[in-house]
Amino acid sequence: MATEDSGGLDLTVSQTVQGLVDSYRRMHMPMGQYVSFILIPSFGFLLLSLLAALLLDLPLMIRLPIPLLGLLAFGAAVFYPKILLSQRKRQLNNRFHLMVTHMTVLATTKIDRMEVFRTLSQEEEYGELANEMRRIVELVDTWNQSLDDACRRRAKEIPSNAVSDFLDRLAYTLGAGQSLEDYLLSEQEQIIQEYSTVYESSLDSLDVMKDLYLSMVLSMTFALVFAVVLPVLTGTDPTLTVSAVIVLYVFVQTGFFLAIRSMAPYDPLWYHPPEKSSPADGKMRKSFYAGVGLSVVLLFISLGGMFGFSPVALGDVVPFVSEPLSLPLYAAIPVTPLIIPGIVLRGEEQQVKSRDQEFPSFIRALGATEGAKQSTTSAVLKSLRHKDFGALTDNVNSLYKRLNMRIEPAEAWRYFTADCRSYLIQVFSEMYLVGREMGGSPKLLGELISSNMNEVLQLRQQRRQATTTLVGLLYGITAASTFAFFIGLQVVNILSSMSLDLQTGSEFDVGTLINTGVYDIPLIEFLLVIVIMFGAMLSSLMIRTVDGGHKMNTYIHFVILTWIGALVAIITKTLVTSVIAI
Repeated sequence: MATEDSGGLDLTVSQTVQGLVDSYRRMHMPMGQYVSFILIPSFGFLLLSLLAALLLDLPLMIRLPIPLLGLLAFGAAVFYPKILLSQRKRQLNNRFHLMVTHMTVLATTKIDRMEVFRTLSQEEEYGELANEMRRIVELVDTWNQSLDDACRRRAKEIPSNAVSDFLDRLAYTLGAGQSLEDYLLSEQEQIIQEYSTVYESSLDSLDVMKDLYLSMVLSMTFALVFAVVLPVLTGTDPTLTVSAVIVLYVFVQTGFFLAIRSMAPYDPLWYHPPEKSSPADGKMRKSFYAGVGLSVVLLFISLGGMFGFSPVALGDVVPFVSEPLSLPLYAAIPVTPLIIPGIVLRGEEQQVKSRDQEFPSFIRALGATEGAKQSTTSAVLKSLRHKDFGALTDNVNSLYKRLNMRIEPAEAWRYFTADCRSYLIQVFSEMYLVGREMGGSPKLLGELISSNMNEVLQLRQQRRQATTTLVGLLYGITAASTFAFFIGLQVVNILSSMSLDLQTGSEFDVGTLINTGVYDIPLIEFLLVIVIMFGAMLSSLMIRTVDGGHKMNTYIHFVILTWIGALVAIITKTLVTSVIAI
């Protein structure tokens, strides 16, 4: 049994090393150049950090993170090519279903199959997939290879299994004489299933990361409480120990945020055309300026109240607040106005989601009616605009009016997508428009786009559930960690006052057992409040990353998390004081 376990471990290590070497081979930079300019300097930095930890005359809690920083830099340099390859694979998988749908739309227009690849190679939206299409076109045009040979050759170099298998099957099919349209139409179900598998595996990876994050944050919370309480017995400087643990805490949380961001599936909700604005943009812009402006004003008043140079106190401008305030409130009150743009954005985001839900039925009805009547889009919309498409009804009506005013169809559709502000609606509307302009069947286009968008919307529902779970987890972690922080701080604060009383009424020197004179309680409380604010910021960013919504979506969670931390801190201090006083 031990031999089998060691054999399995050796196989895993061998596969890991082989994958790492393969990632070095696939880099755009030569391997020797990367070793000379990246790996060797990072290894030198690791040695310097080890020497600094051994030679510096500092407490162990301060010296310990120094080699960890050097190890982090060296590890990042070693595994950066692997990370780069994983990012490239993720980019290929994220837009694969959109690219295949676009390819199918183009193939149904009966244009030359090489024109399909040339058109896709010019779509910058597809990123790395567009680069792969461009490489295939270069192999055909420059090196005079056949399309099936070019696809087969690129399939061997692509890190994504889904894209590689697709190109392999495409090469075999084209070589056998089957048309591109027939192959793509027959592959639609399998392509969307592969995309669903990749999407769901990303959500499963996020579930694993949530469990790891909970374990690590609880461990770091224990370490921080330990750093607050331990100097009572040892007499070491608690400010240094707390600061060192806070630095490590920040590194851990930042690392988990970056890991979650790399694992979350790329599926943006919003579409932001730089050249066209919508009424929602003005509303969000005004709310943003109002929220940030009020926050800045309250921040100056709060800082002035803390340091005693402001003629106006927070109690004078904030209702139901009276001076003096607890320190956590000085942090929570100034950020509260940021909830204004968060609430406004939440309402607009719900409208975008509602339009996404209605678009598949609209595009299917448009394609079917246009195909049956053999008429223009404007004539079909004259009857469709009276139907109820929910949140999309007003946008459909506006599209009809623009087309009826003889505005160029492409421009009218761009205004339509700009008003909808939906990424999926923009992408699929562009596909439908291009397919119609090139002579594609409107009924086939409508059914194809509708079915693919419905699959994506179902996956988004799973993502929404994962986001809800993450929100509950992060809110709970914030409350639990803040409770632990301030229990330790308040116990030390009470011990400090008790030791002073004992020293004045007894001949025994309590200071030999309880070292409270080394504590600067207000400074340590300030550091703990900073940890709460930093955790609230990263937690809100994690929620936004998993949710895939607008950047301003972080504000509402940031404000709520900050207030959870502030209220739990105040309640904890009050409870500990009352319990010990009894």
